[in-house]
Amino acid sequence: MKKVAMLLTFVMLFLCGCGGKASGTTPVTDDVVTLRIANSEEYIDEGGWDASETITLSDGQKIRGVDSLVNDFEKWYQEKYGKKVRVLYSTYGTNEDLYNQMTLGNSFDLVCPSEYMIMKLIRENKLEPLSKDFYNKESAYNYYAKGVSPYIFKRMKGLKEGGKPLTDYAAGYMWGTLGTVYNPSKVDKKDASSFRIYLNKKYYKRLTIKDSVRDTYFAGLAIAKEKELAKNGADISKILNDTSQKTVDQVEDVITDMRENAYSMETDSAKQDLVTRKADASLQWSGDGVFSINQAEKDGLRLCYAVPEEGSNLWFDGWVMLSDGVKDDKDKKQAAEAFINYISRPESAIRNMYYIGYTSAITGGDDPMVEEYVNYVYGSEEKNAMDYDLSYLFGKKCVIKADPDQLDRQLFAQYPTEDILKRCAVMKCFSNQANRRVSKMWTNVRCYRFPWEKRR
Repeated sequence: MKKVAMLLTFVMLFLCGCGGKASGTTPVTDDVVTLRIANSEEYIDEGGWDASETITLSDGQKIRGVDSLVNDFEKWYQEKYGKKVRVLYSTYGTNEDLYNQMTLGNSFDLVCPSEYMIMKLIRENKLEPLSKDFYNKESAYNYYAKGVSPYIFKRMKGLKEGGKPLTDYAAGYMWGTLGTVYNPSKVDKKDASSFRIYLNKKYYKRLTIKDSVRDTYFAGLAIAKEKELAKNGADISKILNDTSQKTVDQVEDVITDMRENAYSMETDSAKQDLVTRKADASLQWSGDGVFSINQAEKDGLRLCYAVPEEGSNLWFDGWVMLSDGVKDDKDKKQAAEAFINYISRPESAIRNMYYIGYTSAITGGDDPMVEEYVNYVYGSEEKNAMDYDLSYLFGKKCVIKADPDQLDRQLFAQYPTEDILKRCAVMKCFSNQANRRVSKMWTNVRCYRFPWEKRR
């Protein structure tokens, strides 16, 4: 899973890691456009679906990943553009791994980091802007411009670095929230609907939190600032991006207590801990939440997902072109943007969502395929089926008839309602000074400090 791969388990906040795993290194010839793509591990449909996994939509259309999307793109590009492209595809573990590879001299044309790393790369003038034609909806193969969720596009456009919106450089790929997966037979829904559950002694040593500084800092920050967040007209984004020394000190105290109350600070074990009943609640990203709920169902265990009421994290991953890679090579830039567009086709978005379990930024525009897929997965014809309104996300009337049980389960985790997202904020790229403060705090929490000790 993408977000599992993006965990930081040591002290350094943004500059630790090692090289990625390379693949697709077949030599190429001069008449082939070589496109070097780096992406997180297991974050694209790699094909190999069994025939039983075929998705059959209401209109009879069948979707199945036989070959990988990367190989399918190479064939599609030659057919549509009349030129061969060879993708040299490699993977990395975290945003920081990617940044280190770039720093150490590895060269890529197209990569898919998270929003804060995109902002960092813009700040350092490392990105190539998307072409003016990329957002032209009249162009036949501009699937991204025609299919991106207008809501996701607006939220991404609202993120600026140096006065430049992310949408000038980045095309959204996957998105989600940070919340709590919990066992409703052991945990009250009201308790799960607050980050304060991670301090609640009622669940002592029955909780897991992330061994990830950004995510755990966010949860601790929401607890420390809950009174401010509860005020009418509160600037949620500003509050949940506070890295002042006073705030970092407050959050250190909170996280230290969270750590003491938790069963574990984990990287990828929480899903299994929930299924084996070692833990009753876990801080997780929405995509992993869906995975956990699905896995638990196979073992006869019902799990739910809650987004804390104080406010939570809304995150995005997006495709960006690196200046050092594409440079002034028009053929390479065309191929890079074509790859973004190819995986933004509704069918590609569905294949990716099925394969990796997260939610695509693509809703399809005038093409109803993605909406039909949501109905395929979550639609219900039962008499008690409820209306689940996703019109805000699709930019047109989109109401799913769903089982009421899905109000706090997979559908809710993968497609939260608009009121939930209104209280969610994107955690932005920290300044160098803020990085040092937060890194020192994390060192104290992870390595030195006990709950009864004063802050070092």
